Amino acid sequence: MKIKEIKAFSKNLALTKPYSIAYKTVSDVESAFLFITLENGITGIGAANPAKEVVNETPAQTLQNCQSDYFQSFIGKDIRHFRKMIQDVHATFPDKPGTQAIWDIALHDTFAKYLGIPVVEIYGQHIKSLPTSVTIGIMGVEETLKEAAEYKKLGFKVLKVKTGESVELDIERILKLHEQHNDMIIRVDANQGYGKKELLQFVQATEKANLEVIEQPVPVGKEQELTGVDEKIRKILVADESLKNGTSAIQYATLPQPFGIYNIKLMKCGGLMGAFEIATIAKAANINLFWGCNDESIVSITAAIHAAFACPHTKYLDLDGSFDLAEDLVNGGFSLKDGILSINKKPGFGFELT
Repeated sequence: MKIKEIKAFSKNLALTKPYSIAYKTVSDVESAFLFITLENGITGIGAANPAKEVVNETPAQTLQNCQSDYFQSFIGKDIRHFRKMIQDVHATFPDKPGTQAIWDIALHDTFAKYLGIPVVEIYGQHIKSLPTSVTIGIMGVEETLKEAAEYKKLGFKVLKVKTGESVELDIERILKLHEQHNDMIIRVDANQGYGKKELLQFVQATEKANLEVIEQPVPVGKEQELTGVDEKIRKILVADESLKNGTSAIQYATLPQPFGIYNIKLMKCGGLMGAFEIATIAKAANINLFWGCNDESIVSITAAIHAAFACPHTKYLDLDGSFDLAEDLVNGGFSLKDGILSINKKPGFGFELT
C-alpha cells in the first residue's frame, strides 16, 4: 500500500496552568504535526516538540523540515518499508531528533493501522500498565505540599519533585513532603543542579524519604564525577540530558556505570526506533528504563507508552506531558486511572482526532 499524501502543520496547544521561566510566562506548547495518508484512506499522525536547549532543534525547524521537498519524495513509497524510510530520515537529518521523531511516530501509526493492530504488538507487549509520576516544579515548601495534596486527591501515587537551585531548600521540601505524604513515592529531578558534594549532602539528608530515583543530578559533561559515588546511590541515578542516543547509551553503560537508570524521551532520541536502540544497550548492561517527556500532545505521549510497554526492563514512567493541555489535536490513546497508565487495543496508537 503506497503513501498518497504527506501534510505537515503547526499548532500551539494551550495550557490549563501557565508557568513562568526566564522572565516570561509560558501559556501554550508549540507543536508540529505530520499526517501520512495511504491510497486506501488510512491516515497516521505524528507529533513533535523538541526542546532547543536539550537537542538544538525547535518545533519550527521540525515543521520546516517536514514541509521540504525531501519529505514529499516519500509519496508513492510502500508503507511496508516504513523502517527503511525512518532510517533514511535519520541519515538525512542526523542531528534533528524532533524531525526524526515526528516521522517515526507517524509511520508507526500508519503502518500499524494498515495491519489493523496496535503499534506495541509489532514489537510484543511485555507490560500492561504502570503508574506515572506527576511533576511538582521548583517552589516553596507550602506550595509543594499544596500541589502534592491536590495530586493525591486525583489518585496519583508517585510524585516527581524538581530541585537543583538550593540544596538546603530541596532537603527541607523533600523531608516535609515525606512527613505529610509518606504513602506516596517520591522521585527527584535535579536538572543538572548539583555537584558531587551537593548530591551526597542531599542523599544523606533525605535518606528516610526513601527516594525512588534522582534524575540528572550533575551537569552534562560532569558524569564521571558520579563514578566515585557509592554503587547503591548510582543505582537510583537517572541519565536524562546526558542521554540522547545509542552512542551516549554505550558510553554510560561502561563500568563503573555513573547511572543505573536511563531516561528515554522520544524527542531526544528521534522516535521509537531510536528509543529501542537505547533500550537494547540498556538491557545488555543491566540498566533499567525510565520514560520521560516534554509538555507534549497525546500523539507523542501515547507513542512513548507503546514503546515503554514493549520493553521488559521498563520500570518507571514519567509521562504526564499532556495532562496540563487545555486542548489537543487528538483524544484517547491511553487511559489514566488512579495515576496508572494503560493503552487501548485500537489499531495504530489508538488515538482519534478531536
